Amino acid sequence: MKNNQNDNLMTFGEHLEEFRKMLFRIIGITVCLTVFIFCAKETTFNLLLAPCDNHFITYRLIEDFLGQMGMDFHFDHYSIQMINTELSNQFMTHVSTSVYLSLLLVSPYIVVELYHYIAPALYDNERRYSVSVATAIYLLFILGVLMSYFVLFPFALRFLGTYQVATSVVNQINLDSYISTFVTLTLMMGLVFQLPIMSFFLAKMGILQATFMKKYRRHALVLIGIVAAVITPPDLFTCFMVMMPMYGLYELSILIVERIKTI
Repeated sequence: MKNNQNDNLMTFGEHLEEFRKMLFRIIGITVCLTVFIFCAKETTFNLLLAPCDNHFITYRLIEDFLGQMGMDFHFDHYSIQMINTELSNQFMTHVSTSVYLSLLLVSPYIVVELYHYIAPALYDNERRYSVSVATAIYLLFILGVLMSYFVLFPFALRFLGTYQVATSVVNQINLDSYISTFVTLTLMMGLVFQLPIMSFFLAKMGILQATFMKKYRRHALVLIGIVAAVITPPDLFTCFMVMMPMYGLYELSILIVERIKTI
């Protein structure tokens, strides 16, 4: 790896040493943040379990908006109670959730550390757009996470958690199932929102063209539907809600690809 600042060449051992230091910094900050989140148990799980009833902020905002439009609309009351069926499950869920959230929060620092590690090997023009790309990756990931937390997961939970084949069959949602579904959907949405970045790099390599993407819009829509069905809980409503932002990202990717000259 060539250092453009002092024109010195780093040895393989020096590369490993820099990587080791970077790795220890990331692990250290992640561990500290995990401990902090673990200690803030009440706040953490108040946020995670907030979608379990109709007092969630998304429902209130929709009701207020429709009220301002002159419509007297209110969501039906519902409340989902979590249960635990294993002795150690609540503690292990607390630990794993703390780790997941700390990794999410520390992700911008990881991006910065990775950039500092590879920056000496980049040309000046590569450095300019690499900062923008790293920023876009993080912002799109956070946007996907917020989309999942405020829109997709609450409505999926409301539908699946209150659905009954008969009134005599009562839903009892396991805490582990709740957290697992929440983390999986949130992570998948964060990754799905990277579609414009993936399109950017494919276009820079000359693999992807806007004309191709426009020509196969219908095929892309079918593929998006399949992906949405795989990453979401098994209900059509949630699947459709995931498809809408995914197709919007596809159209955004077309605009990005149109502005890129291949390298």
